[in-house]
Amino acid sequence: MTIITDIKHAFSKANIVEKIIYINVFLFLVTVLLSKYIINWFALPANFDDFLHKPWTLVSYVFIHQGLFHILSNLLVLYYLGNLFLDFYTKKQFLNCYFSGGIFGGIVFLGYYYFIDKTEAFPLAGASAAVTAIFMAIATKIPRYAIQLRFIGSVELWVMAAIWVILSILQIANPEKGSAIAHLSGAIFGFVYAKQSENGIDIGKWFENMVDFFANAFKTNKKGPLKTVYKSGKKSTSEEVSKTKQRKINDILDKISKSGYESLSQEEKDFLFRSGKE
Repeated sequence: MTIITDIKHAFSKANIVEKIIYINVFLFLVTVLLSKYIINWFALPANFDDFLHKPWTLVSYVFIHQGLFHILSNLLVLYYLGNLFLDFYTKKQFLNCYFSGGIFGGIVFLGYYYFIDKTEAFPLAGASAAVTAIFMAIATKIPRYAIQLRFIGSVELWVMAAIWVILSILQIANPEKGSAIAHLSGAIFGFVYAKQSENGIDIGKWFENMVDFFANAFKTNKKGPLKTVYKSGKKSTSEEVSKTKQRKINDILDKISKSGYESLSQEEKDFLFRSGKE
């Protein structure tokens, strides 16, 4: 019971990236024990007719991993780049990008085998499309940000992203190219997500709205007495504060793009870190 209590405590203290990782590890262990059943009911089938009987697989496939290397590679990338993502985006934006990227990858996967390749293919499983969306989004946001890799040295994010995409392109030559198609689709989504977010548009907002809709649908509606609300003629200052803060964030991001993360002062780094946690 102590181990279970410790796990529960660690999960409750974890940030959103770490919670996604915990869930993936737990479901991987379940998949190892019930491999045939889990793949059959929760991986995304390539056949569109099969998908219509199991529509939930468009989301559930993101949590299914069949091999140890498969889950390790995905979760290592997610841990480092997901936490970096949270320095520049909010928790909700992380979820929007992650799940929307995974769903977009699944839709393109289904479309490919429905419209282009009619041959039978293995079902799609794994978080690669979702992880790639996060990877490409943060690499697009701060391309000159350098990460220290053991035995290699300092490598900028845009270089790592380019290598990641090239490897996915090379995998298209394999007979089972479905996963590579999903990866590339996730990469495209992540790139577009970052570009649109610069204009204040969250293209993954629909996912947040959908989650809120279902969450509210299961809540007990407690109606209190009606209250009359009188609107003040004075404009709220919160909007101005938010705009000022966003301008400061944009200035810092421009500085990172031009001179790298290390060019920031400690005050700028602290401000960016605090903003990413809100």
